[in-house]
Amino acid sequence: MKATAKAHPIQGLVKYHGMRDTERRMPYHDSISVCTAPSHTKTTVEFLPDADEDVYVIGGEEVDGRGAERICAVVDRVRELAGFDHRVRLESENSFPSNIGFGSSASGFAAAAMALAEAADLDVTRPEISTIARRGSASAARAVTGAFSHLYAGMNDTDCRSERIETDLEDDLRIVAAHVPAYKETEQAHAEAADSHMFQARMAHMHAQIDDMRDALYDADFDAAFELAEHDSLSLAATTMTGPAGWVYWQPRTIAVFNAVRELRTEEEIPVYFSTDTGASVYINTTEEYVDRVEEVVADCGVETDVWSVGGPAEVLDESEALF
Repeated sequence: MKATAKAHPIQGLVKYHGMRDTERRMPYHDSISVCTAPSHTKTTVEFLPDADEDVYVIGGEEVDGRGAERICAVVDRVRELAGFDHRVRLESENSFPSNIGFGSSASGFAAAAMALAEAADLDVTRPEISTIARRGSASAARAVTGAFSHLYAGMNDTDCRSERIETDLEDDLRIVAAHVPAYKETEQAHAEAADSHMFQARMAHMHAQIDDMRDALYDADFDAAFELAEHDSLSLAATTMTGPAGWVYWQPRTIAVFNAVRELRTEEEIPVYFSTDTGASVYINTTEEYVDRVEEVVADCGVETDVWSVGGPAEVLDESEALF
């Protein structure tokens, strides 16, 4: 009853904001993202019938409080489906920085759900596992199915699942990740999203955004897809900044990267677009042909950079790769 799994974090393209069901983490509307690789989370779990309590360890530190509650929501769902109440030991580690806007909760809960389902010997598909991962983080549902994926808001807990979108953009996309460390409170931002006067305006155009993004992906239209992602980032920020707490995640270097990207696009005619989730760090989307030039310019903004490509679905690893 032990398994290890790996999942890649996500970059939100058409991002969800706010949850209509906070317990099962069901968002108000659909969302689309792309997984980034080789960045990943690796998680090992083991069910222990004779143990007295669950143990959760991330990055070598035991997790308690709200973090443990979120993990427990995923673990409890697996226990419910498996029909047992065995305690579990879970250990996880990331290959990239956490909590600076690079989707670590998505890869973390996706890897956990994948490993737990395997350890519990559940006969489930990845879309079904996505409904388990969603209870820890709605974005984790899309990290389960991988690459470009669509999370459907659905009508109920079963419908609210992720499915992969096939597109020829997978091979050519390159993502320059601009690290701008700044602590963020994504969960609190989601909790108050509907209190923003911009929320209903965002909701009003969500269906069209989703349709347009799917069309752009089907057509492998790079500019259409990532121009949409750039504008969606601005829409998300407008909603977040106009909530009760007035969250402002962007930092001076975030804005500097935005400006550098737009200069590359207008002055050098490079296909390049920025995107952010709830955080100060920036994803810069371009193609393999131009990625070296884009990374050079972004690094000149005084930020640490990585170059990522598209990551696949969550997967179970060989027992030799277990963390314990």
